[in-house]
Amino acid sequence: MTAVSNSSPLIALAQISRLDLIYRLHTRVLVPPEVEREVRPTLPNLPAWIGVKALSRPPEPRVVSTTIGPGECEVISLGLEVNAERVILDDQPARRLAARLGLRVIGTLGLLLAAKDRGFVTRIKPELERLRDVQFFMDQDLYDRVIGQAGE
Repeated sequence: MTAVSNSSPLIALAQISRLDLIYRLHTRVLVPPEVEREVRPTLPNLPAWIGVKALSRPPEPRVVSTTIGPGECEVISLGLEVNAERVILDDQPARRLAARLGLRVIGTLGLLLAAKDRGFVTRIKPELERLRDVQFFMDQDLYDRVIGQAGE
């Protein structure tokens, strides 16, 4: 399954040493050049399983927006270009735009839930606590919903 990822899920999962979950859930992971630049301070050398792929044409006009950043713009455009099975985004405006354009969207917390469903993690709560420790933003309502969805 091909996924195109934005920087925040890669950075967050790398900070809690769970970047492997993306690889375990997707057979092919691509990032556009802007995302590679954004993650470089945290991940100076991307794992071999993450491919960097430039857009073959400029970002689609329907994707260019003042409400999403250049990385999100490239992720959505690349997702459309390669017909990705999923785009991995945390930013809400970018998630809404991607979904409106017909892309399947998952975020960092959704990856954790999927990893639990597949048996790659046994409990989500410790992973959420580790995300909080690295200043990953999630309000209490979202935290509680994820814990509830995980059945914990």
